[in-house]
Amino acid sequence: MAHADPQVVLVTGCSTGIGRALVRELRTQGMRVFASARRPESIADLSAEGIETIRLDVNDTASIREAVATVLERAGRIDALVNNAGMNLIGPMAELPLENLRAILETNVIGLVAAAQAVIPSMAARGRGRIVNVGSVVGILPTPYAGAYCASKAAVHSLSEVLRMEVAPFGIDVVVVQPGGVRSAISETGSSDIERYRTEGSLYRAGWDGIHKRAWASQQGAMPAEDFAREMVAQAFADPAPRLIRLGTGSDSLPRMAELPGEERDAMLSASFGLEALRRTPG
Repeated sequence: MAHADPQVVLVTGCSTGIGRALVRELRTQGMRVFASARRPESIADLSAEGIETIRLDVNDTASIREAVATVLERAGRIDALVNNAGMNLIGPMAELPLENLRAILETNVIGLVAAAQAVIPSMAARGRGRIVNVGSVVGILPTPYAGAYCASKAAVHSLSEVLRMEVAPFGIDVVVVQPGGVRSAISETGSSDIERYRTEGSLYRAGWDGIHKRAWASQQGAMPAEDFAREMVAQAFADPAPRLIRLGTGSDSLPRMAELPGEERDAMLSASFGLEALRRTPG
């Protein structure tokens, strides 16, 4: 993306992990970056570093519109939106609290679309722009005990494919990023409610070890967020825009596993996360 002036980039979900690393890398690359988060106090240190910060809650349409308007007022345009905000949810589908399922879909899918809708009009008016949507390799390879997260990221991939075609006539590019394991707080936040599956009332009590393993799986040998951000920025802001970027631990192997025959894939994943421990003798 060639510009005489520094590119103006709005990034959602900057309170932890990837988002924080991204805004620092974007600034290092000479871009004018606006870091956003639901709670401004969570990114106060970024502000202290000289990065412009704003409040943006992807679950609040008015908050999104206000944030976009603020960036346009301060910078005059938005060259790129990085839809990074998201949440994780670990647990068996049969016992997931439905309000938690609604929350993850609202944040990871609806919130992403809402942010894109807010920036598209000004990008279309200028005839150029870029939207970078962060999905996940588990949106390609669904894994036990992470069905809600996997489904939300699969939705991000699908929506992005359609959005790319629909906004191309206005000069807007859409890039999908599918991270593998990247060092972040995703396991900690996604596992906050999993103790419920350890109780006698849960069908999955005997599978607790597998649930706990899945909760922390993405952090085993995870790529440092700073390394991920450096590579992602280099690729996502290249010309021409790439359709797809895969980075992070497992970003090559997991999509390959997704191509295995269904029964073989199920058996491997079931064994990996201890689902056999749940098997009961009929009678």
